[in-house]
Amino acid sequence: MSASPPTLGMLLRGLRVREGWTLKEMSSKSGIPISTLSKIEHDRLTLTYDKLLSLARRLGLRMSELFSETDEEPVQPVTARRSLGDLSRSVRVETPNYDYHYLCTELRRKRMIPAITKIRAHSTDEFGELVRHSGEEFIYVLSGKVEVQTEFYDPVTLEPGQSLYIDSSMGHAYLAATGCDEAEVLAVMSSADEELMESLLTLHEEQRQSGSADNENDPAQDHRVGRQR
Repeated sequence: MSASPPTLGMLLRGLRVREGWTLKEMSSKSGIPISTLSKIEHDRLTLTYDKLLSLARRLGLRMSELFSETDEEPVQPVTARRSLGDLSRSVRVETPNYDYHYLCTELRRKRMIPAITKIRAHSTDEFGELVRHSGEEFIYVLSGKVEVQTEFYDPVTLEPGQSLYIDSSMGHAYLAATGCDEAEVLAVMSSADEELMESLLTLHEEQRQSGSADNENDPAQDHRVGRQR
């Protein structure tokens, strides 16, 4: 059986990886907004011929080069990077549902985002809409009990020592299970999108704004403000 033909998103992402460009760098070179490029790479948006021609010209490529593939796997350089992480050096981001402690934040362009996450919400009504973002994620329960709500599966409850791996683009929510005031997990988010951390922080800000709006409607609700250190 022949392989499926590559999509525009696959070709542009391949070009960007071969050139070693971040989404931000490609946006600057092409004149296309980062959000638009991300949608194209994930095949949620396409471009007209005129815009493809303009893109090729701005990148200094022929159309044939824009749509060329390579059978060679890019050589991954040895970076010898390492980072020691602990809570005292983490970046803390607080939202109505979670308290995140992001680890190893001095490393840029990470393909994995590790975090210790404290889960406070106890119901889907309290949590709000399911969240979605690019990539995949893994959680390992450190303490408490976690109820995992997902878009396509029945809820599942995890206890300390248990873990779950999911597609992050599927709607999902982590809740403190019945009888548990707060749960704590080790979470690792991963994506080929080098702007994953920026996407997560944008998502946190949207959650904070949603929580602030809820608090305005309910004066008795405890108001939590996100902060970093």
